[in-house]
Amino acid sequence: MAATNGKVDVTKAIDCYRARKGRFDVVDVPDLRFLMVDGHGDPNTSAAFADALGALYPVAYTVKFASKRDLGRDYVVPPLEGLWWAEDMAAFTTGRDKTLWSWTMLIMVPEWVDDVMVEAAIAAVAAKKRPARIDDVRCEVLSEGTCVQTLHVGSFDDEAPVLATMHHDVIPSRGLRMAGTHHEIYFSDPRRTPAGKRRTILRQPVAPVAE
Repeated sequence: MAATNGKVDVTKAIDCYRARKGRFDVVDVPDLRFLMVDGHGDPNTSAAFADALGALYPVAYTVKFASKRDLGRDYVVPPLEGLWWAEDMAAFTTGRDKTLWSWTMLIMVPEWVDDVMVEAAIAAVAAKKRPARIDDVRCEVLSEGTCVQTLHVGSFDDEAPVLATMHHDVIPSRGLRMAGTHHEIYFSDPRRTPAGKRRTILRQPVAPVAE
Protein backbone atom coordinates (compact mmCIF):
# COMPACT_ATOMS: atom_id res chain seq x y z
CA MET A 1 0.00 0.00 0.00
CA ALA A 2 1.17 3.51 -0.79
CA ALA A 3 2.33 5.65 2.13
CA THR A 4 2.17 9.39 2.62
CA ASN A 5 4.50 10.79 5.31
CA GLY A 6 4.56 7.36 6.93
CA LYS A 7 0.79 6.98 6.75
CA VAL A 8 -0.76 4.27 4.59
CA ASP A 9 -3.24 5.52 1.99
CA VAL A 10 -5.56 2.53 1.69
CA THR A 11 -7.30 3.86 -1.42
CA LYS A 12 -4.03 3.87 -3.43
CA ALA A 13 -4.01 0.07 -3.39
CA ILE A 14 -7.60 -0.30 -4.64
CA ASP A 15 -7.94 -0.04 -8.41
CA CYS A 16 -11.53 1.19 -8.34
CA TYR A 17 -10.43 4.38 -6.58
CA ARG A 18 -8.88 5.54 -9.84
CA ALA A 19 -10.99 7.02 -12.64
CA ARG A 20 -10.54 9.33 -15.62
CA LYS A 21 -12.53 12.32 -16.74
CA GLY A 22 -14.46 11.68 -19.95
CA ARG A 23 -13.97 7.92 -19.79
CA PHE A 24 -16.51 5.43 -18.46
CA ASP A 25 -14.77 2.32 -17.14
CA VAL A 26 -16.24 -1.01 -16.04
CA VAL A 27 -14.59 -1.95 -12.75
CA ASP A 28 -14.85 -4.72 -10.19
CA VAL A 29 -15.29 -3.26 -6.71
CA PRO A 30 -14.23 -5.51 -3.82
CA ASP A 31 -16.26 -5.83 -0.64
CA LEU A 32 -15.22 -2.95 1.63
CA ARG A 33 -16.15 -1.91 5.17
CA PHE A 34 -17.48 1.54 5.93
CA LEU A 35 -18.69 3.69 8.76
CA MET A 36 -22.21 4.67 7.68
CA VAL A 37 -25.02 7.08 8.54
CA ASP A 38 -28.34 7.26 6.64
CA GLY A 39 -30.57 10.24 5.94
CA HIS A 40 -32.95 12.03 3.60
CA GLY A 41 -33.21 15.51 2.11
CA ASP A 42 -31.19 18.27 0.48
CA PRO A 43 -27.55 17.92 1.63
CA ASN A 44 -27.12 21.70 1.35
CA THR A 45 -29.87 22.50 3.84
CA SER A 46 -30.68 19.32 5.79
CA ALA A 47 -29.68 19.36 9.45
CA ALA A 48 -29.63 15.56 9.31
CA PHE A 49 -26.87 15.71 6.67
CA ALA A 50 -24.69 18.08 8.68
CA ASP A 51 -25.29 15.98 11.79
CA ALA A 52 -24.35 12.81 9.90
CA LEU A 53 -20.96 14.26 9.00
CA GLY A 54 -20.63 15.60 12.53
CA ALA A 55 -20.82 12.03 13.81
CA LEU A 56 -18.89 10.22 11.05
CA TYR A 57 -15.71 12.25 11.07
CA PRO A 58 -15.00 12.11 14.84
CA VAL A 59 -15.47 8.32 14.78
CA ALA A 60 -13.27 7.93 11.69
CA TYR A 61 -10.44 9.91 13.28
CA THR A 62 -10.81 8.16 16.63
CA VAL A 63 -10.45 4.81 14.84
CA LYS A 64 -7.38 6.11 12.98
CA PHE A 65 -5.68 7.27 16.18
CA ALA A 66 -6.51 3.97 17.91
CA SER A 67 -4.98 2.05 14.99
CA LYS A 68 -1.78 4.11 15.25
CA ARG A 69 -1.62 3.88 19.05
CA ASP A 70 -2.63 0.26 19.60
CA LEU A 71 -1.55 -1.44 16.37
CA GLY A 72 1.28 0.76 15.19
CA ARG A 73 -0.54 1.20 11.87
CA ASP A 74 -1.18 4.79 10.86
CA TYR A 75 -3.22 5.66 7.79
CA VAL A 76 -4.80 8.53 5.93
CA VAL A 77 -8.52 8.75 6.71
CA PRO A 78 -10.17 7.84 3.38
CA PRO A 79 -12.34 10.34 1.51
CA LEU A 80 -16.00 10.89 2.27
CA GLU A 81 -18.33 8.86 0.05
CA GLY A 82 -22.07 8.82 -0.46
CA LEU A 83 -24.78 6.50 -1.71
CA TRP A 84 -27.70 8.41 -3.25
CA TRP A 85 -31.14 7.34 -4.39
CA ALA A 86 -34.72 8.49 -4.89
CA GLU A 87 -38.03 6.83 -5.75
CA ASP A 88 -37.59 8.30 -9.22
CA MET A 89 -33.92 8.39 -10.22
CA ALA A 90 -34.75 11.20 -12.65
CA ALA A 91 -34.49 13.41 -9.56
CA PHE A 92 -30.72 13.22 -10.15
CA THR A 93 -30.69 13.97 -13.87
CA THR A 94 -33.78 16.14 -14.46
CA GLY A 95 -34.63 19.02 -12.19
CA ARG A 96 -32.23 17.92 -9.44
CA ASP A 97 -34.86 18.23 -6.69
CA LYS A 98 -32.57 17.47 -3.78
CA THR A 99 -35.40 17.38 -1.26
CA LEU A 100 -36.34 14.01 -2.79
CA TRP A 101 -32.93 12.48 -2.27
CA SER A 102 -32.10 9.78 0.26
CA TRP A 103 -28.50 9.04 1.15
CA THR A 104 -26.00 7.06 3.16
CA MET A 105 -22.74 8.83 3.92
CA LEU A 106 -19.66 6.64 4.18
CA ILE A 107 -16.04 6.63 5.33
CA MET A 108 -14.02 3.47 4.69
CA VAL A 109 -12.17 1.68 7.47
CA PRO A 110 -9.07 -0.43 6.67
CA GLU A 111 -9.37 -4.20 6.63
CA TRP A 112 -7.21 -4.57 9.77
CA VAL A 113 -9.62 -2.50 11.89
CA ASP A 114 -12.06 -4.86 13.60
CA ASP A 115 -15.55 -4.29 14.95
CA VAL A 116 -14.29 -4.04 18.52
CA MET A 117 -12.12 -1.04 17.61
CA VAL A 118 -15.01 0.62 15.80
CA GLU A 119 -17.40 0.08 18.70
CA ALA A 120 -14.81 1.46 21.13
CA ALA A 121 -14.36 4.54 18.93
CA ILE A 122 -18.10 5.18 18.78
CA ALA A 123 -18.34 4.85 22.56
CA ALA A 124 -15.38 7.21 23.06
CA VAL A 125 -16.88 9.88 20.82
CA ALA A 126 -20.26 9.50 22.49
CA ALA A 127 -18.70 9.91 25.93
CA LYS A 128 -16.68 12.97 24.97
CA LYS A 129 -18.68 15.06 22.48
CA ARG A 130 -22.00 13.26 22.03
CA PRO A 131 -22.70 14.31 18.37
CA ALA A 132 -26.41 14.45 17.58
CA ARG A 133 -26.32 11.36 15.37
CA ILE A 134 -23.65 9.28 17.08
CA ASP A 135 -26.18 6.52 17.82
CA ASP A 136 -26.84 6.21 14.07
CA VAL A 137 -23.24 5.40 13.15
CA ARG A 138 -22.71 1.78 12.15
CA CYS A 139 -20.01 -0.23 10.40
CA GLU A 140 -21.01 -2.55 7.56
CA VAL A 141 -19.63 -4.23 4.46
CA LEU A 142 -20.69 -2.70 1.15
CA SER A 143 -20.83 -5.20 -1.73
CA GLU A 144 -21.07 -3.57 -5.15
CA GLY A 145 -19.31 -5.91 -7.59
CA THR A 146 -19.31 -4.77 -11.21
CA CYS A 147 -19.73 -1.01 -11.67
CA VAL A 148 -19.43 1.66 -14.32
CA GLN A 149 -17.63 4.79 -13.16
CA THR A 150 -16.06 8.03 -14.33
CA LEU A 151 -14.28 11.02 -12.85
CA HIS A 152 -16.29 14.24 -12.72
CA VAL A 153 -14.35 17.48 -12.35
CA GLY A 154 -16.54 20.42 -11.45
CA SER A 155 -19.51 21.45 -9.36
CA PHE A 156 -21.79 18.81 -7.89
CA ASP A 157 -24.67 20.56 -9.68
CA ASP A 158 -22.96 19.92 -13.03
CA GLU A 159 -23.11 16.14 -12.60
CA ALA A 160 -26.55 15.75 -14.20
CA PRO A 161 -25.41 15.57 -17.87
CA VAL A 162 -22.65 13.10 -16.95
CA LEU A 163 -25.10 10.90 -15.07
CA ALA A 164 -27.62 11.09 -17.91
CA THR A 165 -24.94 9.89 -20.34
CA MET A 166 -23.92 7.09 -17.97
CA HIS A 167 -27.48 5.93 -17.25
CA HIS A 168 -29.06 6.25 -20.69
CA ASP A 169 -26.18 5.77 -23.14
CA VAL A 170 -23.09 4.10 -21.69
CA ILE A 171 -24.66 1.42 -19.51
CA PRO A 172 -27.26 0.19 -22.06
CA SER A 173 -24.69 0.29 -24.89
CA ARG A 174 -22.59 -2.24 -23.00
CA GLY A 175 -25.44 -4.69 -22.48
CA LEU A 176 -25.79 -3.68 -18.84
CA ARG A 177 -28.50 -2.32 -16.56
CA MET A 178 -28.37 -0.37 -13.34
CA ALA A 179 -28.41 -2.78 -10.41
CA GLY A 180 -27.57 -0.82 -7.28
CA THR A 181 -27.32 2.57 -5.66
CA HIS A 182 -25.59 5.59 -7.22
CA HIS A 183 -22.25 6.08 -5.45
CA GLU A 184 -20.02 9.15 -5.23
CA ILE A 185 -16.47 9.43 -3.88
CA TYR A 186 -15.35 12.92 -2.92
CA PHE A 187 -11.63 13.53 -3.38
CA SER A 188 -11.97 17.29 -2.82
CA ASP A 189 -13.02 19.13 0.32
CA PRO A 190 -15.82 21.47 -0.86
CA ARG A 191 -14.92 23.88 1.94
CA ARG A 192 -11.47 24.43 0.43
CA THR A 193 -11.83 23.59 -3.27
CA PRO A 194 -13.49 25.89 -5.82
CA ALA A 195 -16.59 24.27 -7.31
CA GLY A 196 -15.05 24.05 -10.77
CA LYS A 197 -12.08 22.02 -9.52
CA ARG A 198 -13.79 19.44 -7.33
CA ARG A 199 -12.91 15.83 -8.22
CA THR A 200 -15.63 13.21 -7.70
CA ILE A 201 -15.87 9.61 -8.85
CA LEU A 202 -19.40 8.84 -10.06
CA ARG A 203 -20.07 5.11 -9.76
CA GLN A 204 -23.07 2.97 -10.69
CA PRO A 205 -23.34 -0.75 -9.88
CA VAL A 206 -24.53 -2.74 -12.90
CA ALA A 207 -25.53 -6.23 -14.05
CA PRO A 208 -25.97 -7.90 -17.43
CA VAL A 209 -29.36 -7.16 -19.02
CA ALA A 210 -30.05 -10.87 -19.29
CA GLU A 211 -30.00 -11.41 -15.51
